[in-house]
Amino acid sequence: MKLVKLRTAAGKDAIGVLYGEEIVLLNFSGGQYQTLSDILESDDPVGTVHFLVDTDAEPLPLESVKLLAPIDRQEVWAAGVTYTRSKTARMKESVGAAVFYDQVYEAQRPELFFKATPSRVVGPGQPVRIRKDAKWNVPEPELTLVLNSKMHLVGYTIGNDMSSRDIEGENPLYLPQAKVYDQCCALGPCITLAPSMPSREKVGIRMSIVRGGNTIFEGSTKLTQLARTYQDLIEFLGRDNTFRDGVFLLTGTGIVPTDDFSLCPGDIVGITIDGIGTLTNPVTRR
Repeated sequence: MKLVKLRTAAGKDAIGVLYGEEIVLLNFSGGQYQTLSDILESDDPVGTVHFLVDTDAEPLPLESVKLLAPIDRQEVWAAGVTYTRSKTARMKESVGAAVFYDQVYEAQRPELFFKATPSRVVGPGQPVRIRKDAKWNVPEPELTLVLNSKMHLVGYTIGNDMSSRDIEGENPLYLPQAKVYDQCCALGPCITLAPSMPSREKVGIRMSIVRGGNTIFEGSTKLTQLARTYQDLIEFLGRDNTFRDGVFLLTGTGIVPTDDFSLCPGDIVGITIDGIGTLTNPVTRR
């Protein structure tokens, strides 16, 4: 079951269930459920969705609506150095800090960092941003865990953790500037509720970057290459931390373009994860 936030052709924001190329809207009139977060907070999100489906409404063609980022008031956090490829890339970014990245990959405690507030998140088709003070910018395709306020894993979505590798490479303490800025994160196109997500060994992640109509980068990895368990990341994120609105947790990337590659305005980034779909975003610079 896949949940989407959307804006209809009439300009009305709504929540629906995605079935292939059609969306069935949910009916929130007069009930205790009013938002996507309310569904995720319920004891049985799947049952809640079945209860809310508007059986009288005609399905909407997917092409007739604008999909929005599937986020309400949640914070967005991220994990780093969770794939071997990511560890290697981070070590090459900053030779002086290479030993620290190597230690993080092997350590019991994962690297976790704050990524974005909802206002800094964009949805499908909306532009992600490269910093004007950076010269080496890359997208990072990541499976994203959707957690409610009880830190229960209730769903999954796709995340793009935009990163300025040259800023981070100057000094690891510059990580917030390399990672956190306007339009630094994309989420979507939907939230696949946990019971509907394929098992970990069946999930592949693929990314393509198109420039001027030509594909200039393609890469792929498998979720089995993720060195951490979901529960490990969730448990550390929840230590002495409260998320009363829930939280999105990007789990790290195993796809890193070559060192001579950097995003340009106008590029199109497409990220596909099995069981969820494809998140596509153009690139812009302020």
